[in-house]
Amino acid sequence: MLQKVLLMGKSGAGKTSMRSIIFANYLARDTMRLGATIDVEHSHVRFLGNLVLNLWDCGGQEAFMENYFESQRDHIFRNVQVLIYVFDIESRELTKDIEYYGSCLAAMRQNSKSAKIFCLVHKMDLVPDEQREQVFRQRERELQAVASRLELEISCFKTSIWDETLYRAWSQMVHALIPNRDSLQTHLDKLCAVCQADEVVLFERATFLVICDAVRAAHEDVHRHEKISNIIKQFKLSCSKTQAQFATMQVRNARYSAFIEGFTSTTYAMVIVSDASIQPATTLINIEASRAHFESLIAQLKL
Repeated sequence: MLQKVLLMGKSGAGKTSMRSIIFANYLARDTMRLGATIDVEHSHVRFLGNLVLNLWDCGGQEAFMENYFESQRDHIFRNVQVLIYVFDIESRELTKDIEYYGSCLAAMRQNSKSAKIFCLVHKMDLVPDEQREQVFRQRERELQAVASRLELEISCFKTSIWDETLYRAWSQMVHALIPNRDSLQTHLDKLCAVCQADEVVLFERATFLVICDAVRAAHEDVHRHEKISNIIKQFKLSCSKTQAQFATMQVRNARYSAFIEGFTSTTYAMVIVSDASIQPATTLINIEASRAHFESLIAQLKL
């Protein structure tokens, strides 16, 4: 079964760029050559092997937007599981942007009321660092107000193609689509305990989005997993350009040992251990012993 995902927002907001980075292995700088989306571009994106997203990237030119809400309303907004609406934080047409957003939510309420709705306040790198949180919170309040009037719930993220915020947003959005994710979390918690690890993180193999994480020791950097997604994804792409394949990585110092291993056919696992008494070979044995179990568990995830 396919999950219909609508990617909407005004032209130039950055929808196609983020889709290309996450699912088509573009680097941020490579997105500069992408042209505007014409009407609707359809793509089936395979995730975790058996999960398939039916992604509708909707062009945001004014003529197309009006057409979506009028002659194509039922076709576009029927049977949607996820709506991702993208806002350009520096748009000079905020009133028009909010109007289109409101029309989109009204169409969703009529045709797909149970869909999950995510709003991405994008291109936040263009806002001075000391102002970003304030600017984002103001925009979030405006978007929440529109949704509340229609009795809809939304989740907002601030994003940029130039840092880990893009991976954080998409990881959380995709995680919401994974069935039986509570079962996956339970088994990952057990693996973390068996390894006596500070944390264990599962990344999807193709996109390197975070699927699930088990944390036993608190860490001050709450964005660390997405930063690793961004770094490793770019490193994998660099390897592929030289026809090399990224398979495994180990980092050891006086404070911790970190292992990033190809785990199942569709995932990588990262295991962080700070207990110096635990030998690296022991951690690797535990990872190896759990591969088949997690392979079976993930194979059962179907949208």
